[in-house]
Amino acid sequence: MTETTADRSRRLGAKGARTRQRLLDAAEAVFVEYGYHDASIVKITETAGVAQGTFYIYFPGKHELFAELVDDLNRRVRRAMAQAAGAHRARLDAERAGFAAYFDFVGEHPGLYRIMRQAEFVAPEQLRRHYDRIVSGYSSRLAAAMDTGEIPRGDPELMAWSLMGLGEMVGMRWVLWHRHEAVPDTVLAGTGEIIARILGVPDPPGAH
Repeated sequence: MTETTADRSRRLGAKGARTRQRLLDAAEAVFVEYGYHDASIVKITETAGVAQGTFYIYFPGKHELFAELVDDLNRRVRRAMAQAAGAHRARLDAERAGFAAYFDFVGEHPGLYRIMRQAEFVAPEQLRRHYDRIVSGYSSRLAAAMDTGEIPRGDPELMAWSLMGLGEMVGMRWVLWHRHEAVPDTVLAGTGEIIARILGVPDPPGAH
């Protein structure tokens, strides 16, 4: 059986996991600055502050590192959104909190957009998995809200894709293109109103 990069980290323990994450963080910076094809393992290891030979303990090559970086960013953004949304019981409030967390994540990791666009050509399977994982969780939570009558019946998968597209485009326009500043309160409030319309629920006065 082929050993995965995650298996390697578990085998190497906590120190190995930290080194692996340093390589992923360095790869994020290097792939964003140079693009996949001009990025090199030398540049990545120099940025991470590790020996070049250390790289191969964790990753077979540049492509495998890039694919794992896509998965790593996906895990981190989903965790940030889930933690924020989990603090709210009402679906509308949870959605708004999740969107705010996504915008914060984009501000901290503006390379998310460039890396995902590179993934369309470099690692298309990981790109699809990135979106599928987000939509899967979205769909199940929306379906549960429909089952309880909190939101009207509809196609939870289509609704999830619509919400995800809204968040991605707003994040690009008001975070990525604005030097990673926080989304203006008026835009955040307006986004919340659009979310309410997509969910098909009334937007309580003063809710945001």
